[in-house]
Amino acid sequence: MDIRHLELLRDLRERGSLVAVAAATHRTPSALSQQLRTAQRSAGVPLVEPDGRGLRLTEAGELLADGADEVSAAMARVAARLEEHRGAPVGSVRIAGLPSGLTALLPGALTMLAASSVSIEIDDLDLAEHDYAAAAADADIVVAHSLTGEVPAGGEGLRSTVLVREPLDVAVPADHALAGRSELRPRDVVDETWIAVPEHYPFDTVLERIEAACGRRIDRRLRVRDNQLVAALVASGLGLALLPRYTTRTTDELALVPLTGVRSARWIVALSRPDRAERAAVRLVTARLVSAGAALVGERIP
Repeated sequence: MDIRHLELLRDLRERGSLVAVAAATHRTPSALSQQLRTAQRSAGVPLVEPDGRGLRLTEAGELLADGADEVSAAMARVAARLEEHRGAPVGSVRIAGLPSGLTALLPGALTMLAASSVSIEIDDLDLAEHDYAAAAADADIVVAHSLTGEVPAGGEGLRSTVLVREPLDVAVPADHALAGRSELRPRDVVDETWIAVPEHYPFDTVLERIEAACGRRIDRRLRVRDNQLVAALVASGLGLALLPRYTTRTTDELALVPLTGVRSARWIVALSRPDRAERAAVRLVTARLVSAGAALVGERIP
C-alpha cells in the first residue's frame, strides 16, 4: 500500500473529515476523496464509514492508520542517515507550545542553533493539558506540560522527551505576611484568596490537592491563563497564585515561596509524532531544547 494512503487514514482519524484534512494539508477534498477510493481498492476492504457529517475508520482502516507512524518513522530514519552522510541536518522545524515553556527554553535553544542550517517556525498555544497532544498533528515539536507525569494527557502515542521538571511556587505580594517564609504548607495558604487558572488547566490540580489535604475549599477570586497577568495581579495584592519557579520574572513587588506537603511541580516536555521525531532536524532541535532545560535548572531569570 502507498504510504500516502496510510498517512491519509491517520490524518482522517485525527481530524474527522476530508474537509478538515484538506484544509490542514492544503489539498482539495475531491483529490483526497479520490485518494481514499484508491486506498480502499488497494486494500480490498472498506476503510471508512459515515459518522454524522464526517467519516470514521473501520477496523481495517484503524489497522492501517496505526501503521502510518511505523512506516513513516522508518522512512524518516533512512532519510536522517542520508542527511548525516551529506553533513549537518537541514530543513524547517515547526515548534508550538505553551508560552511560558517557550519563553524559558527557546532563547537558549535558538542561540545554540544559530550556526545550524535548520530554520524554526514558532506558534504559541495556551491550552488545557489534554489539548497539546492534538497539536502534534500540525507541529513537528509541541512543548507541553503536565502535573501528573512525564507524558501529558493524550500524548501516550507520541514521542515524549522531558525538557525540565519545574517546581510551582506560591506567588505572594512582597509585603504579604507569608513573603518572608522559607516554605509554605497547605494549611498556611488554604484560607487565602487565590488567582487561579481556568478549570482543567494543569495548575488547578495543585489547588485541588491543597483542598484535599485541608478538607475545605479554596476561594478562587479570578481565573486567568496568562502567567504574566497572574504575576501582575498578585503584585497588586489581589491574591496568591501558583507560578513556575524558573520561568517567572520576580520583581520587588512579588515573591515566590516553595510549597511543601503536596506535589507541586510540572514536567515540560517535547511531544512529536514518531515519524517526525526521526527527522534529523527535529532530533537536533529537541536535543537543543533539552540542553536549554538543563541550563535553566537552578537558575532564575534576571
